[in-house]
Amino acid sequence: MAEPHAELLRALHDAHGPALFRYVARLTGDYEFAQDVVQETLLRAWERPALLDRDDDAARAWLFTVARNLVIDDRRSARYAREISTDALPETASTDATEAILDRWLLTDALTALTPEHRTVLVSAYYLGQSIAEIAQRQQVPEGTVKSRLHYALRAMRLALQERGVTE
Repeated sequence: MAEPHAELLRALHDAHGPALFRYVARLTGDYEFAQDVVQETLLRAWERPALLDRDDDAARAWLFTVARNLVIDDRRSARYAREISTDALPETASTDATEAILDRWLLTDALTALTPEHRTVLVSAYYLGQSIAEIAQRQQVPEGTVKSRLHYALRAMRLALQERGVTE
């Protein structure tokens, strides 16, 4: 397209674009769709250089007619009949908790394979966050015994998990 046509199209847009947008927005109530219709209307004007040579009133009437027809075509389309626009999603995405549940099940199963002393020390240290001194005081055993039980509990836990195919 020659440069003078580009200037005429720019002038056509500046003169009629805002009014055309308001017209389509009023027809549809959808501002994004109205922008699309105005853009498509001006694209069709760009494809018809003879329109740009018409007087201002004829060009305006042509633009509004094309915009109205685009809205009508959209409302008659299958897309419009089948799509429902909404701001609220019908369901929200959630994370899959299956892996976490299986991990908990395997750990619980492995913990039950330990002796009660080893299980108590392991749960107290790793799940309850207690210190060696706190565990020793609660169990009424020396701290060295707690450290020893914790060491052997971890080894037994590793073996129990290996038996279940969790670790190598």
